[in-house]
Parts: sequence; structure tokens; C-alpha cells
Amino acid sequence: MLTAIVDYESGNLHSAEKAFQRVAAETGAGTVTVTSDPDVVRRADRIVLPGDGAFPACRRELFDHRGLFEAIEEAVITGGRPFLGICIGMQMMATRGLEYSETPGFDWIGGTVDRIHPADPALKVPHMGWNDLVIDTPHPVLSGLDTGEHAYFVHSYHFLVDDPAHLLAHCDYGTKITAIVGRDTIVGTQFHPEKSQAAGLRLIGNFLTWTP
Repeated sequence: MLTAIVDYESGNLHSAEKAFQRVAAETGAGTVTVTSDPDVVRRADRIVLPGDGAFPACRRELFDHRGLFEAIEEAVITGGRPFLGICIGMQMMATRGLEYSETPGFDWIGGTVDRIHPADPALKVPHMGWNDLVIDTPHPVLSGLDTGEHAYFVHSYHFLVDDPAHLLAHCDYGTKITAIVGRDTIVGTQFHPEKSQAAGLRLIGNFLTWTP
């Protein structure tokens, strides 16, 4: 079993690589590799797309790597391989993002990535730090996780999903913040599971051992 963490020069992948490798070793989930090679992505059993920074820049970097997005889409949408998007990697699954300018996303899960607008002006944006998850829809990647689990967030924009069935979990920050989305074999987390201690490692383990 091979899990590919996609490197498209949009973020420091060291912590994600170490967390996924640790959990893979503990669960017998095979090999984890960081790669920008479309051929490796295409033959991977699972694909992880991290991302830090602005939505347009991350999309540009991903599509500038010749054949990389096409390999991801072939493996995930055509081939049905499990996919996990993290932070901007999760936002990329939306129909569009509105950061700086309107930018198309993958349109894998209908919705818009828009700026967070807390009702309480005392709440600062970016939303940064620990927050409690509220589980909305049961899913295998959430096995063993309950409402109240802590997760680590760093973001100024959030994913407004069109279909409530695709909302797996949220948190509250003066407004409802989408924390986890999913459909079919694809899942995304707005928070960083690799930085979310026990809850994050549990989610990573569930993803690495998930058989859709």
C-alpha cells in the first residue's frame, strides 16, 4: 500500500510527512512518500493534498506542475482512490474560491470558499488555534472521534458547502466553520490533523486504513 503526499511547493510538508509515516507504521498501512511525480500519484493507493497560503497561489502552483492535477483527478475521480485534502488542499475541492479574486477550484464538492465573518467583532481573523469539533455526519474517517474533540486551525477563509450532506463536522467561531467535508472516496479537513495531537492522529489512522 502506497500513500502519496502531493508536493506542489505550497507549504512545509515535514510535519505531515512525519505524522503520516508514524501512523502508517503503527497501523501497518504501508509506505508514505512525499512526491511531485504524476506517475507516483497515479499509482498510489491513497492521496493526500496538503496546502498553506492563498487559494489562487496554491491552485496556480498545483496546475503549473505538468500533469500533476490530471494524475490526482485520474486516481481519485476515475479510479476511486481515497483522497484527503488538508487546509487549502481541502478548500481546493470547492467549486470556487473568493480569496483576492474569484478562482475556480476542482468542483469535486459544490460550494464556495469565502472569508470568515464572525458575528462577534472581538473574534480575530485568521481563526488560529484550538477549537472543538461538532460531528454532523457519521463517516469512517471519524470512527472513534466524538463531538468535543480538539483540532488545530489556522485560516482566514472557510468552505461553505452547497449540500449539507457533504458537511461531516464543523466548529463554532462566531459563525459556523466547516471543519470536515466528504463524499464518496474524498474527504477534507480545514484543520491540520498532523498538528491536532490524539484526535488528528486518530483521523489519519482511520484514513490510512479506510476501505471505501
